[in-house]
Amino acid sequence: MAGKKKSKKGKKAAKKAKKEARTAAKRAAAGTAGLAARKAAPKVAPQGVKKAVKKAAPRTAKRAARRSAKKPAAGRKPPRPALKTRQEPESLRLRSAGPSFTVNDIEKSLAFYRDVLGFTLKERWEQDGALQGVEMVAGSVTFWLGQDDWKKGRDRVKGLGFRMYCGTSQDVDALAQRIKAAGGTLTEKPTDRPWGGRDFALLDPDGFAITIANGM
Repeated sequence: MAGKKKSKKGKKAAKKAKKEARTAAKRAAAGTAGLAARKAAPKVAPQGVKKAVKKAAPRTAKRAARRSAKKPAAGRKPPRPALKTRQEPESLRLRSAGPSFTVNDIEKSLAFYRDVLGFTLKERWEQDGALQGVEMVAGSVTFWLGQDDWKKGRDRVKGLGFRMYCGTSQDVDALAQRIKAAGGTLTEKPTDRPWGGRDFALLDPDGFAITIANGM
């Protein structure tokens, strides 16, 4: 009888051990699956980070669009602007202009344009040691002065029916004052014009009329 009781107790203990082993195995499996699921699931950003990402997304998209618009696609050249149809027959097109004055006294005219008006001497031409011509520059404008050779007589009057208009972005009142202080004589003081702008006028040593204006 004692042997039977022991065998029953052994069976119960074995069943209990098997049951505990199955329970432990299920718990371990459940824990492993949960860890794997947590790793696979996307991380949820805090509320503040979500808002910052939403706010930055449109700006990032706009910047990318601007960059792509500025940079042509790889291997492609930017399209050339369409050429305007030229008038036929083709009209005259100029890129620059400058007056050339024949003067009575080249040294006197040089001093006036340089020291009174404020031009800069760029180049000079001499013949047999005598000055014959000069190139004077003021900003992007060029004046040429040439010594009269008197082949058409010494009594001809210069500057009649001619006026040279010069545009500037400088203060014409200040320019007029400086020219007067340097010995120049104004034929018209600085004046506002009904068409806009303000100008003044003067004569060079040979009587060539010059108007300096802004608003041109």
